[in-house]
Amino acid sequence: MPQNRVLSGIQPTGEPHLGNLLGAVRWWVADQREGDCFYCVVDLHGLTVAGDPDQRRAASMTMATLLLAAGLDPDSCTLFLQSHVPEHTQLAWLLECTASFGELRRMTQFKDKSAKEGEEAARVGLFTYPCLMAADILLYDADRVPVGDDQRQHLELTRNLAQRFNARYGSDVFVVPEAQIPPPGRGARIMNLQEPERKMSKSAGSPQGVIGLMEDPRDIERKVRRAVTDADDGPDAVRYDTAAKPGVSSLLELLATLEGTRPEEVAARYSRYGPLKADLAAAVVAAVEPIQARYRELDKDPGYVASVLASGAQRAGHVAAATLERAYDAVGLLRSGP
Repeated sequence: MPQNRVLSGIQPTGEPHLGNLLGAVRWWVADQREGDCFYCVVDLHGLTVAGDPDQRRAASMTMATLLLAAGLDPDSCTLFLQSHVPEHTQLAWLLECTASFGELRRMTQFKDKSAKEGEEAARVGLFTYPCLMAADILLYDADRVPVGDDQRQHLELTRNLAQRFNARYGSDVFVVPEAQIPPPGRGARIMNLQEPERKMSKSAGSPQGVIGLMEDPRDIERKVRRAVTDADDGPDAVRYDTAAKPGVSSLLELLATLEGTRPEEVAARYSRYGPLKADLAAAVVAAVEPIQARYRELDKDPGYVASVLASGAQRAGHVAAATLERAYDAVGLLRSGP
């Protein structure tokens, strides 16, 4: 039986943080030997936000290095940069000609960001990038796409575009992917330590509530000690109740995710915030220290990381070119050459 094809990507903008590791990367590592996995640093998506070119190049290399440090094995998966495979932008244009203006205007992320900045200031790429995201997925005939719940809308658009394209031009052009939403306990939503109603994010929420993967362990411990809980610290203070006690509940979820247990089980072990925070800080440090050590080793050999990305782009390009050829033929584009 052939392996399932998996595609997932991560932007190289901002410092990689604990939410990236627990919500996505560690499951990429676990899944890489269970399917034919393509993992992409989606550097083109980062262009919707202004940035320094040198910093952008450095961020892409940092993200690729961290993914390897976290356990991605180039012998077990395909790791590459989105911009190294030109078929991504080529297929995106075909999908922009398949999507409707109304569909893209209804995308939540565009509505939220354009509301903050105003439509006059919003970049066109912010409006159309869901089509590029769809191209990322459809190029690799992905059967399943690991996504957080906040990306479900983009995956549904991808499915709609694939089905519409197939209906117009042929039922076998694109594989229609399924979303793989992490179940409870797999770190689907790691919350900001200072704003437990917000997901831990590189671009939103208090930076004091975000734990960077390369942060000094002492800073990690300090952030966990200062994490928001509640005013009361009585005998019944530590309980899992997301509505009444979102702060402590997010800490329980985080420790449960690190341990592979359930928040209720974690809560049963504590009666005070202090011991819970101490154990959580120790668990976070234990999770990131091996990654930091491996990162420092890889950072001394950027040629190796570059060779992994080049090899990954070559394999990804071979698969992507075949899909793009099918799509071009389907819409009736003449091909060059004899």
